[in-house]
Amino acid sequence: MAQTKDESFIGKFLVLRGAVRELWLIFGTKILTIVAYGLVNSTLILWLSSDLGYGDKSAGFVVAAWSTAMTLCTIMVGSLVDAIGLRKSFLFGFGICVLARGVMAFFAVKWIALPFGLFPLALGEALQTPVMVAAVKRYATTAQRSMSFSIFYAMMNVGFAISGWTFDKVRTTLGEYGHYTLPVLGITLSTYQTLILLGFLFTIPNLLIMYFGLRDGVEVTDEGVKIHEEKPKYAGEPVLRAFGFSCRDALKDWARIFSNLWTQPAFYRFLVFLSLVVFVRLIFYHMHYTFPKYGIRELGEGAPIGRIFGVLNPVMIVILVPIVGALTQKLSAYRVVIIGSFIAASSVFFMAMPPAWFTPLADGWLGDLLVHKWFGIQGAVNPLYISIFISVVMLSIGEAFYSPRLYEYPAAIAPKGQEGSYMALSLLPYFVAKFFVGSVSGFLLARYCPASGPRDSQTMWLIIGIMSMVSPLGLLFLRRYIQVHEEGRDDAPAAH
Repeated sequence: MAQTKDESFIGKFLVLRGAVRELWLIFGTKILTIVAYGLVNSTLILWLSSDLGYGDKSAGFVVAAWSTAMTLCTIMVGSLVDAIGLRKSFLFGFGICVLARGVMAFFAVKWIALPFGLFPLALGEALQTPVMVAAVKRYATTAQRSMSFSIFYAMMNVGFAISGWTFDKVRTTLGEYGHYTLPVLGITLSTYQTLILLGFLFTIPNLLIMYFGLRDGVEVTDEGVKIHEEKPKYAGEPVLRAFGFSCRDALKDWARIFSNLWTQPAFYRFLVFLSLVVFVRLIFYHMHYTFPKYGIRELGEGAPIGRIFGVLNPVMIVILVPIVGALTQKLSAYRVVIIGSFIAASSVFFMAMPPAWFTPLADGWLGDLLVHKWFGIQGAVNPLYISIFISVVMLSIGEAFYSPRLYEYPAAIAPKGQEGSYMALSLLPYFVAKFFVGSVSGFLLARYCPASGPRDSQTMWLIIGIMSMVSPLGLLFLRRYIQVHEEGRDDAPAAH
């Protein structure tokens, strides 16, 4: 029997016809938000060392502290939205990001750039994705929701691809440690300050779009669009006082909900699952905080480290996620996470192999296509480009398998009415991994890939690969003890 229009493949896309303008504004601002975030995040560790004078170890500790601050701010975001409403939360978040990135771009002084730039940025960043996710849910009907979140995820990867290309373009144009003088103002900025300045400039349109384009009190329901006056939880109270009251209430709710979670046997297994997943998440944060210095030191100043990871990875994810999702839809999330984490963890070992092993590929068509034609680098091809390329391809394939399922698994196993608590905890691997990598990346770089002196970078990636392999091996060997039955799946082991 022929499919109806709404059931057809094209019909799934046409479901967004007639969506409110606010939903499309969220999609557009998501791209700009990720471009700004990607530029600053990729530059952060380099900016701390080159412009502020931090060594590898101390720069890593600063990143770890910043990540911790961002985690704490993210926890409180829900309370802020309750206190001041969705539109004001967006304006508050983008406003903080504009000011913080401006300070980081124009002041290369520790006592100004960190307390008035980097650490306030933690709050601004924390107000981006969680509030946008809430907005997508509010501005889409039930029928539009699945496609809306798919597009939201795609826009995120488009933003990362743009930021990766821009990151390389600026470094190639100005030089790794070059300078740029602003027209009219006559202010001279370093290459890394210029990249942060671009993050600042990409944030300004978001502030204007939210101020002029987002309407107060818009809510989309299956019955139609409703526009009503937003009533914050503590209307009439000053913003900071209302925020404080809302945080107090949220803490009481969390204490009640989480005390109940500890009475559920499935919750303990879920915690073990999360603890194991942390190890594979380490790879991505090493690509942000360890890989940039490694790439510059091993491949030379101006190396296209943005394109080789920041562009290739998100483009592959956009292509692979729907394909992998269709091929694995009948498998349990747990099994797919094992498969994906094994592929992702295995990817790191390609950078741990001797570069000479990849010389035949470097001298052949792959080296010519990758380095000569894509990167525009002439001469003999450094085989490290090939090992890094294969590693990023494998990592992207693994991510396409497991990353979407890390959202599905907690939702599938959570008891009814406690989905929010389980989903909140599912973000723990991202935060723990980021804090851990920020703390150890500096030590690994200083020991195995210093700015000067002999290097042993292959050992550094071998250590990272071994740590990452804890995820798939742990999930596999402990499967019968920690896997929880997922509704609608038949491949879970028998309960014990």
